[in-house]
Amino acid sequence: MQPGTPDEEWREDCAPRRVLELFATKWTSMLLHTLHARHDSTARTGALQRSLPGISKKMLTQTLRDMEASGLLTRHVHSTIPPMVEYRLTELGRRFVEPVELLYGWGRDNADALDRLLPRPSARRR
Repeated sequence: MQPGTPDEEWREDCAPRRVLELFATKWTSMLLHTLHARHDSTARTGALQRSLPGISKKMLTQTLRDMEASGLLTRHVHSTIPPMVEYRLTELGRRFVEPVELLYGWGRDNADALDRLLPRPSARRR
């Protein structure tokens, strides 16, 4: 959007705001990245949890459910004992990986700039 664009282009459901919803929780983008980069788009719950240090089982489950409801991934339950649950990126999920990977690549390339950022007062990382 260009400066001076009509207010309707900044409405609550505009495309830029909807994209940013993807990043409302850090775990959504991290799960997209992890599924794509470390697991070739398919992984079981335990593998995902081991791949993401710091995520609780509750937060992982909640984020996976939200991503499934959004259409970013599918959940497959295999009829084994015990049941095996596998998550797969959908075509939509694979489309969202592209901007996530660009952003993560930028972060890796500019770690020095990120190191110079002052922590926000509400940030956990100090």
